[in-house]
Amino acid sequence: MAGFFTWLWRCRNYIIIVLTPLLLLPLPLAIPTSEAKCGFVIILMALYWCTECIPLAVTALLPVILFPMMKIMQSDEVCIQYLKDSNMLFIGGLLVAIAVEHWNLHKRIALQVLLFVGVKPSLLMIGFMGTTAFLSMWISNTASTAMMLPIANAVLQQLNDSEANAEERANELQAGRDGLENQGFEMTDTNECKEVEQNHNSVNMDRQNMDVTDTEVSKPRAWSPEKAEQRRNKREQKYMELTKGMSLCVCYAASIGGTATLTGTTPNVILKGQIDKLFPDNGGVINFASWFGFAFPNMILMLVLAWLWLQFMFLGLNLKQSFGCGKKSAGDKEAYQVIKDEYKKLGKMSFAEASVLIIFILLVLLWFTREPGFIPGWATVLFNQNKQYVTDGTVAILLSALFFCIPSKFPRCGRSSENEGPSEAAPPLLTWDTVHEKMPWSIILLLGGGFALAHGSEVSGLSKWLGESLIPLQSIPPFAISILLCLLVAMFTECSSNTATTTLFLPILGAMATAIEIHPLYVMFPCTIAASLAFMLPVATPPNAIAFSYGNLKVIDMAKAGFILNFLGVITINIGINTWGVAMFNLNKFPSWANVTKNP
Repeated sequence: MAGFFTWLWRCRNYIIIVLTPLLLLPLPLAIPTSEAKCGFVIILMALYWCTECIPLAVTALLPVILFPMMKIMQSDEVCIQYLKDSNMLFIGGLLVAIAVEHWNLHKRIALQVLLFVGVKPSLLMIGFMGTTAFLSMWISNTASTAMMLPIANAVLQQLNDSEANAEERANELQAGRDGLENQGFEMTDTNECKEVEQNHNSVNMDRQNMDVTDTEVSKPRAWSPEKAEQRRNKREQKYMELTKGMSLCVCYAASIGGTATLTGTTPNVILKGQIDKLFPDNGGVINFASWFGFAFPNMILMLVLAWLWLQFMFLGLNLKQSFGCGKKSAGDKEAYQVIKDEYKKLGKMSFAEASVLIIFILLVLLWFTREPGFIPGWATVLFNQNKQYVTDGTVAILLSALFFCIPSKFPRCGRSSENEGPSEAAPPLLTWDTVHEKMPWSIILLLGGGFALAHGSEVSGLSKWLGESLIPLQSIPPFAISILLCLLVAMFTECSSNTATTTLFLPILGAMATAIEIHPLYVMFPCTIAASLAFMLPVATPPNAIAFSYGNLKVIDMAKAGFILNFLGVITINIGINTWGVAMFNLNKFPSWANVTKNP
C-alpha cells in the first residue's frame, strides 16, 4: 500500500494533467455557453498554474489551443494578444537589467553603499535592505538577492571571526594572569600569608565603614573553560540570529523594491497591460512616472516597517548597541575591510560600465519626462498630439538597442602590438548570445497568456457576467473591499507565482470595479502590489528560496517574520491608495473611460 501511494506521489503531475480537464468537463457540457466555456479554460489554467504540473509558460499557451476549438475566438485574434506594447516594455527593461548584471555595475553600486553605511548591525541591515531594494527596482529580484546574500554572509562571518579572535586573546590573557597569581601564592611563606590575611581583614573593615558592595571592588573573575564555552555559545547564537535576520532582510527588500517601478517586477507590467486591454480609452493613466509617483513612497514606507520588524525580531530593541555609538572596534574595522577589498577587486570603472550607466540614467530620465502629468512631456510635444504614438515601451526598446551598437571598449586606431596587425574591434556591450542565455522568455509568454485570457473573458461575456454577479458588493465600503481583496491576493500568492496570481485576478477585479462603479485602479493597483508580498514560505518566490538556503533558516522563522509583514504590507498599501493615491488618480470618482458599456 505504501508503494502505491509513493507511485501516486511521483506521478502526481501526470495525474493532475489528465484528471483536471476530465473533472471540469461537465461545466461546458452542461452549460454550453461562451461564458461557461471560457470559465472552463480559466479554471483549468488556474489549477495548472497553482500545481505547476506543466511549465507556467506552456500553460499560458493553452488559449491558443482551447479558445479556437471552443469557438470563443479565432486563432489569429488569440495569437495577436501575445505581443503587446507591455511586452515590449518588459523586454526593454530586461535588456537593461541584463547589461547592468553582465558588466557588474550592480555590484559596484551595492559595495559603494555598504562602504557608506558601515558595519554596525542596524546600519548594516539598513544598508543591505536599501541597496537590495534599489537594485530590485531595475534588475530582477532573484538577481539582486543572489548577489547581495554572499556579500552579507562574508561581512557577518568576518565580524564573527573577529569577535571570536578577541575572545580567544582575552581568555589566553586571563589564563596567563591566573597562572602567575597561583605561582605567586605557592612561593609565599607563612608570614606572608599572615600579612595578606591581616591586609584582607583591614580591607573588609574599610569596606564596611564605607558601605561599598562586593561587586564594586571585586577582582576580575578567574578564567575557566566553562565560562569561555558559555561566551562562545552566546556569541554563536547572536550571530546565528543576525544571519537569519540579514538573509530575510535581503530577500524581503528584493520583493518590496520590485514594486517601486513599472518594470521592477512582472505583476506591475501585467497591470498596465490589463488596464490598457480592458479600458483602452484610459488615456495612459498608468505609465512609468505615475507608477513611480505612487509606488515609490509606498515602497519606502514598507521598507522602514520591515526593517523595524526584523530589527525587533533578530536584534532586539537595544538601538544604542545595534547602531554602535562611539569608536569602531577591531572587528568592525576588519569587516569593513572585507567590503573595501571586494570593492578594490572591481578596479576602476571601465568604459563598458560607464556606457551602461549613462544609458541607464538616460532611460530613467526619458521615462520620467515622457508624460510627467503636471506638465506636457517631450513625447506629447513631439509625437503624441492626437494619438499615443510613443509609449514607455518605445523608449525602452530604443535605449536597449544601443547596447548592441556601442563597443565595450573605447575604439582606438593602430596596432595591438608591434608584431601584430591592426587590433580587432571590441564586441558590443551586449551580444545576442548573452541575451539569449539570460532572458526569461517564459515570462513573456506568461504575460501574453494573461492578455489572451482577459480578451477571451471580454469576448465571451464572462467578464460582464462576473461583474453583474458581484454587484451586491456595492453595499460594502470601498476601503473594506480593497483590504479584503489585498489579503486574499497576498495569501494566494504564497502558494502561486505572483505573475499567475495577477494574471488570474486582475480581469475579475476590473469587471467587478465596472459593475459596482468604483475606480478600477482603487482595487487593481493595491492587489497588484499585494501579489508581491510573498514573505511567508520559501517556495513563494525565488528570493525567499535563495535566502532559505543561505541563512540557516527554518520554515517557522520565515513564517513568523512574513506573517506580520504581510499584514503590514496590506495596511501600508491601503494607506497609500486612500491618501496620495486618491489625489494622484482621482480615485473618488468613477472615470468615464471605465464605463465600457457606454463607451462606443
